[in-house]
This record gives sequence, structure tokens and C-alpha cells, in this order.
Amino acid sequence: VRWQSIPCSLLTILPSPAFSGKAYVRDKVCQEYRMLGKENFRTLTIIANSRKYSNGTFEEIGHLVREIVSLAETCCADGADAACYENGSTALSVKSCSPDSPFPAHPGTAECCAQQGLEKKLCLAALRHPPQPLPRYLQPSDKELCQAFRQDPREFADRFLYEYASSYSQAPLPVLLGSTRTFLSMVSTCCISPAPTACFLKEKLERKTLSLLTLTSNRICSRFSAYGKDKVSFSYLASLAQKVPRAPFEDLLPLAEDAAEVSSQCCDSVAEDCMKKKLLEHTAKVCAALATQDGRFADCCTGKNLMENHFCILAMPPAPAPELPQASEPTNKELCGKDGALHATRFLFELARRHPSLPDAVLAKLYDSSGKLREECCSTKDPSTCLDSKRKRMQAELLPFLEKTSQLCRKYNELPFLEFKKRLRESLTQAEPEASPAQLEQLLEKRVSFASTCCLPDAPPLLCASKV
Repeated sequence: VRWQSIPCSLLTILPSPAFSGKAYVRDKVCQEYRMLGKENFRTLTIIANSRKYSNGTFEEIGHLVREIVSLAETCCADGADAACYENGSTALSVKSCSPDSPFPAHPGTAECCAQQGLEKKLCLAALRHPPQPLPRYLQPSDKELCQAFRQDPREFADRFLYEYASSYSQAPLPVLLGSTRTFLSMVSTCCISPAPTACFLKEKLERKTLSLLTLTSNRICSRFSAYGKDKVSFSYLASLAQKVPRAPFEDLLPLAEDAAEVSSQCCDSVAEDCMKKKLLEHTAKVCAALATQDGRFADCCTGKNLMENHFCILAMPPAPAPELPQASEPTNKELCGKDGALHATRFLFELARRHPSLPDAVLAKLYDSSGKLREECCSTKDPSTCLDSKRKRMQAELLPFLEKTSQLCRKYNELPFLEFKKRLRESLTQAEPEASPAQLEQLLEKRVSFASTCCLPDAPPLLCASKV
């Protein structure tokens, strides 16, 4: 099995069951098809569509890939009719809209199918599934890998590409390409090696940086996809505030803005080294700024492999809450001034470092609420009255909620799971004496589900937003 280097320009046009039908798209697809050859074109189509339709089944992705490859093979052949591609892509969009369509199901398909012609195709092409909350790909043992590979190398490769690309669907395409290519190369080399165990050990060590890059960039870009640039910057700022609560706002804000810039430049980029290069540059900046301020950052930053250093920083748990005076809230005038967003962010930063166990999903919700509050009140005739009334309600409802959530996550991270569940059951029984055993159990499971999913540093943002 040969895994050649695949140029990324193709990725800008592939992942859709229905192309726009314009001649330049056909020409571009045909140019890449001829340059890559059928097999590499097919490989790339599997990756691109598994990533785009990450909730699709292996069979559904297989149907789509066969149609796209067949379309390119037929319409890019010498002497093919000029209308071949347009007719073929139209037939594909019709097939996508049929009740028994074999392609991945999508909630927005019906709206697209109500449109006509080019609008329908463009609408279908824009559909994509939300990312998997957490990567679901589990690498089998070396022995199982080789058994499956020997049984049917092509089926093995197709299934791996589908499972890996749909699992890490938010990792930038060049990262996914590099990661899948080196993995399949490792399997095809080691499964025919006279010493497979030693071969796998050597190859896995060589792939370690790329594996970490895939895992990390999938997490970074999932957050960017869910939050957008400004909110990602705040999320990163809050995370740093919880890890180094003694570091000043002025030191951490530029690092947070730099992290958001990496996401915005590289998550959708098809430039081969964008994510790796920018992430390593960012890690060097974080280490330069924080290694002298905090021993844990110093430990993470001692290694020569910057990708491992970055992963170490990401996985770092929050620090204990420091003794700090109560944070002063921004005045109404500051909130509604031209730097209102900055004053609000500074206050939330102060809140994050005083509550290091508060999960990202709760802080992100506060960020949204803060923006909504300024939007609602600052445009009224009397902003101060509006803000004051909302502040009273927030102080009454929000502070107890923050304390409760912070305590829940702190206990979850400190205690063994069964002990955490036992203590939570006891505290709920005391807090809700009127509740029936069934109601208590339901409440317990809800809290446990929230803690086990959302109190972790790599908590899935969209899923946890709905759980808050």
C-alpha cells in the first residue's frame, strides 16, 4: 500500500455531494483528479466527506465517495461531453433529495431541496454535521490492526480513514491528511515486518508529535467552531487565569488574543504547516511569559518538544484559589463606554481566577450574558437604571450558582469517582428532604453527567453549553 503526499488545494472543492456546476469547478476537480490519480483522489474524498458528515455511517460515506469518484472519472476523461459534469452534479443533488437517499442524513436537507437549480446545489454543498462531542476513535492493539489489515487492506484503510476523520473532524485538513497517511504507512510497513512489535514502537515514537498535533488541533478548532474568535480569546484567557491566578490581566490577555489568532488563521487553512508552525510559535510565547511566574509552567516548558510542552499546558489542572480581595465590578459608565467589552472581560477574568474550578462552559455562558446585558441596557434611555436592576438579580441568583458549580467541579476533580458520587448523594439528600428517591436519583445522575463531561479541561463546548 502506497500513501503519497496529497496536495491540499483539492480540499477546498471536494467535500460536498453536489458541486456548483460552474466550469471552473469542473476544471479544478479534473486537474486535481488527473494529477492525483484515481486512488489518491478517492482517499482524499473519504477523508473530506467523513470530516464534513461526521455523524454519517461508513456505508453512507461509501455511497457518497463512489458517486463523487465516478463523476470525476467519467467527466474528466478525454473527450467527455462539456455538459457531463453539470448533468452529473445535478443528478447527485436530485439523489440527495430523494426520500430513500443513500447519502448521510442532515436536518437541513429538506430546506435545501425546496430550492431550485444552482441555489439547491450550493445549499446542499454548504451542509455539514456538527462535530462529535468527543473523539470516538479507539486505536486497536497492534495484533488486531495487523489481522484486519491482512484480511482486506483496502477495506481496512477505508474504514480507518472514515473513523479517524469523522472522529477528529475539526482538526485542520492538512493535519488529518498527514496523520492518516503516516498511520496507514506504519501499519503497512510493520504488519509485514519480521519484528512487528519493535517496528510499531519505533513508528509510534516518530508519530508522537503528529498524534498530539491532531488531538490538540481538533480540540482547539472545535472550540473555535463553537465560539468564534472573540469568545475563544476569552475562553483561553479564563483558562490561563485559573492556572496562574497570580498573573496580571495585562500579561495574559495578549497570550489569549494570540491563541485566538492561531485558531482563526489555521483551523480552516489548507496551508500544510499552518497549525503546527503557529501553535509552536504560540507555545514559545506562553513559555517565555509564564515559565518564570509559575513552577508548573516552568516544568511544562523544559522539554525540547514544543508540541509536548503545549499539550502539558493544556492538560494542566487549575491552581488552588488564591487569597484575593473581592473583585471590583466595572461602573455603569465603563460598561457602556467604548471599552465596555474590555472592562467586562477584565471583571470575568477576576471572577475566573477567584473560582479556579468553574468550568469553561459556565464562564462562556457568563461571557454571552455579559454581552447581552450591555446590548440590552446601553442602548436604552437610562442605562444605569437598567444595569442596576439586572445587577441585583444577578447577585441574588448568579453568585450562589457559581459557588455551587465551582464546588461540584472541585470535588469531582479531587475525589475518586465513587466517593464523589457518594458524597453528592448525601448532600442532595440533605438539600432536598422533600424529594422522592426517584427524584433524588434523577437529580444525582444529572449532576454526575454534568461533572463527568464538563468539569474537564477538554470538555466539549456545545454539549456542555446545553448542560449548563
